[in-house]
This record gives sequence, structure tokens and C-alpha cells, in this order.
Amino acid sequence: MKDDQWGIIEPMLVEWRRTRTEGREPTTGLREVVNAILYVARTGIAWRYLPHDFPPHTTVYGYFKEWERDGTTERIHDTLRDRLRAKKGRRILPTAAIIDAQSVKASPNAPADSQGYDGGKRVKGRKRHIATDTLGLLLVLIVTAAGVQDSAGGKQVLDALADRWPTVTKAWVDAGYNNGVVKHGAAHAIDVEVVTRDKAQKGFVVQPIPVLSSSGTAVSAKG
Repeated sequence: MKDDQWGIIEPMLVEWRRTRTEGREPTTGLREVVNAILYVARTGIAWRYLPHDFPPHTTVYGYFKEWERDGTTERIHDTLRDRLRAKKGRRILPTAAIIDAQSVKASPNAPADSQGYDGGKRVKGRKRHIATDTLGLLLVLIVTAAGVQDSAGGKQVLDALADRWPTVTKAWVDAGYNNGVVKHGAAHAIDVEVVTRDKAQKGFVVQPIPVLSSSGTAVSAKG
């Protein structure tokens, strides 16, 4: 991590350590622990294969597991997202979200009951159901077996959005989500809009979303 990046999260981790060491002098540098975790996340290697210039892999994983368990990782993420929204001139609390899903292969060591088969994508593994704000910053993440339909996962995401982000009143989804998701959103006072695309389009293409002109006529604008 660069110095300015570390300066943002250091106070949170120092406070976390202070409440747990109870006078014991720590010997592991927190910054190096974070660097090691980021290295694993970036390269996808197993913990035991961490290069030896990082702290021992058992130590790094121990910190990672504890930060995941007690919510430290989420608090850091939330702090960074809020700072970036403020920097971009947005309100801290979002009012709109984008919902989508992606199937990914699971590790061969993953429990069989946590995996499934996505027939449409021809992927065996898990599916990530997410909601982001309009900057693409993560608001909700739910992981299921890959066989779970997008619409079923989308309803879970809407439940989490309504619970965690009651300020969200608008959400966009693609054509993979059925009308049941729209109705489920309405039950949470979230207007879910399905954005369709031209069938001739291939690959990723930014889609126009309808907005109302001053006269009330629907026009197109890039989202």
C-alpha cells in the first residue's frame, strides 16, 4: 500500500489492535499483514504460498479470519466507499443501485453442497449476486450456488438493500431478472427497472436508460 492509502485505514486497525492486545507488545506489522492479504487477493495463490518477505502465512490468515469475523473488513470497505462518494460529490447514502450476478468456478476444495451448475453460463461453482451504487461501488454481496437463478438471488439482494440501505428507492437490472423481482422491489418501495439491450449487440455495451424530459416524455441518456 502507498503511504496515503495506509494513512486512511491505519487508525482503524491500530484501534482494533489496542482493544485486543491488553498490554502485550505486538510483533507483527499491521501494514505488512494488509499487504500480504492484498497480495493473496490479487494473485489468487494459497495462503501457504505467500512469499517469505511477508509475515508467516498462518499469522496473516489469522488476522484475515478475525477481521472478517468481527466486521473490521466491512468497516474498512464502508469507510473507503463513503470517502470516495464524498470525493465524487455524491451523498454518502445512495439512492439508486444496479443489481447483477456472475457465476464463477469454485475451488476444487470447496464443499460440494455450496456449489451448483449454471446451465446458461455452463459454469459449475458459485454465483455472486451484487448491488452497487451508480459509481460501481459495492453495496451488497450475496454468494449462492451457481444453480440459483438470477431472479431468486436478486430478491435476496433487494431484501439486503432495503435493510442496509433504506435510502435506495431505484434499482436497475438486466433482462435476466423476471417480473417477480420488480414486484419484490415494489414491496420494499424500490422501483426496479429492467434495462433491455438490442439482441444484435455482442459483449459488454453501455445501455441507455430512460429518463423523463421536462415535458414528461421518455428520452434516452447514458447511465
